[in-house]
Formats: sequence, C-alpha cells, structure tokens
Amino acid sequence: MKSAIFQKAGLVTIEDVEKPIIQEEDDVIIKVVRACVCGSDLWSYGHGDHKKAHSMNDGHEAIGIVEAVGSEITTVQPGDFVIVPFTHGCGECDACRAGFDGTCDRHPGYSNWSFGFQSEYIRFHHGNWALVKVPGQPSDYSEGMIKSLLTLADVMPTGYHAARCANVQRGDKVVVIGDGAVGQCAVIAAKMLGAAQIILMSRHEDRQQMALASGATAVVAERGDEGIAKVRELLGGGADAALECVGTEAAFDQALGVLHNGGRVGYVGVPHYNNRPIGSTFAQNISLAGGSASVTTYDKQVLLKAVLDGDINPGRVFTQSYGLEEINQAYQDMQDRKTIKSMVIVSE
Repeated sequence: MKSAIFQKAGLVTIEDVEKPIIQEEDDVIIKVVRACVCGSDLWSYGHGDHKKAHSMNDGHEAIGIVEAVGSEITTVQPGDFVIVPFTHGCGECDACRAGFDGTCDRHPGYSNWSFGFQSEYIRFHHGNWALVKVPGQPSDYSEGMIKSLLTLADVMPTGYHAARCANVQRGDKVVVIGDGAVGQCAVIAAKMLGAAQIILMSRHEDRQQMALASGATAVVAERGDEGIAKVRELLGGGADAALECVGTEAAFDQALGVLHNGGRVGYVGVPHYNNRPIGSTFAQNISLAGGSASVTTYDKQVLLKAVLDGDINPGRVFTQSYGLEEINQAYQDMQDRKTIKSMVIVSE
C-alpha cells in the first residue's frame, strides 16, 4: 500500500509499504477514505521536533471502511463506515466512564494515541469501543458532510474538549486563543454551550471571517499586553473562560491574561513548554484543565448527531483538498497558512 513517510523537516514523501494485518485480537484494519493534516503534525514538519528521519507519518485523523477485525471486536464489522479517532479509549475504566477517554487508564501515554493515518490502510489498535460508526456509506453523503465527519476524528472534539475543560456555561464571555482548525472548532463548541460573547484572537482575515460565521462575536488581532487590553475593553472586564488551542507559552500567557480573577482555562494545544508553574495562578484563583480530547465520548454523545442534523458545520475548516500523492504540498500549504486545514482524499 501507499503511505506518507516523514523524511525530514519540510519533506514528507509517499512510499510503498507493507499493508497492515491483524496482529492483536482487538485490532481493526480500516481502508482510509479521507485523512488530513493536523496543526500538531506541523511541529515535526516545520522544525523536526526530535522526530526520527524516514519514519511513519504523524497523521492521526481519518474516516474509512472496516476491512477486517480481530476476534475480540464485537462493535464493528467489515463494511462499516467509521470515524477513526486519534484516541483508543477502552470505554470501561474510570477515566473513560468519567468522559476522559483521551487519557484512558488502561492505555497509558502513547498507547492511547494514533499515528500513521496518512495511508491507504491503517491498523487501529484497541478498537472495540473507540471507533465511531456512521450510518450508511460514504457515498450517501455530500462532500461537505464528509468533511464535517472527518473533523470528528480530532479537531471538533478537541475544540469541544477545550470548552468542556473550561466549563463554558450559558451566558459566558469566552476568548479563543488560536485561529487554526481547533480554534475554529472551539468557537463552534463555545456557541453550542451557550456562550454569550466569543472573541477569537486572530491576525488573519480568512480565519477571522470563518470564526464570525461560526458564532464568534468579535475578533482581536493584537497580541501580548495590547491584545489583553483590547479583549478586556470589548468585554467590559475579563473573560469567564479562555480556550488555549495553540500549545505555546505565549498562548498560555495570553489565556491567563484575558481572564478575570476566578476565570477558567481549557487548554488543548499540545504543550511545547515546560516551565509554567501552577503556583503562578494562585493570586488569580484560576481554574486550569485540559489535555487529550475525549473523541469517542463527545462523538457518541453529542457531536455526530449535531453534524448529521446540520446543527454545526465544522467541515468548513477544510479549505483545500489534496490527493495522497500530494501530501507534501498539503503539509507545506498549512505551514505557509495558505489553507486552514488540508484534507487528503485517499479513496472513494
């Protein structure tokens, strides 16, 4: 089969590799219909990020058709159309039952996360509960709906996780830090949960307009102290909740700065900092929560129905589509901000 291979920073190629097979009793083999590039994939593409040369791609979002299942799989069967999350929750441990399947107790660390999805086929481990069945077949849906279904593998649940972790309530004043696909989905999530004011911090006109179409009430282009002052001016004080969707120390500082004392941060940007002491928020009574999104929980409980009913349209974040053979261009265009999120057409 064909699969994307990370060669070095700035270069992802397509190679012929061995097609995956069932190795464990809870494996599922999936033929990929659509995959995509995530903002987190750009850390290695843009900077190396300690990723080994000539290694499997970082792709971790897909929709596809089940081709084969291990003997322990009872929830899906060959031919099923499924959302393939980046997470592998068991659905039975304390964490999963509490709605935190993104950090399943039974599958610690990287064993609960995916990679290698920018390929024609994938082996999905711990597959009995985590996969999300979609009614019918891909051919039953418009391309716009296919895009929205693809967001349910990561970015829409991750945006929702930011809002959930920040405990966004009806009537809240919310600030979203980060204008990429996750930030755009966080705007959608904040609106779903009833936020009265939603400010997106963004410098890019296309991303500003998308967020306004999705429910943002204002945008702020300024950064640092100037940006914090502008947000506070617009809100008449600090925000109730800040949704940090980037993963840098600057973004985290911005999130803390826009809140009133007693405010709440939901952070879902993969952290690329390690020097932020929790004690620094003591004098503000700030609540902090965040981490890997509960993809399967949110999809099954809320998001799949919202997409199928047409209540939300997260698929708009896919502003360009590419064939699998164009994978390097898909990465490069995201890196250069020529597209908000790149969808990869793998099969029909």
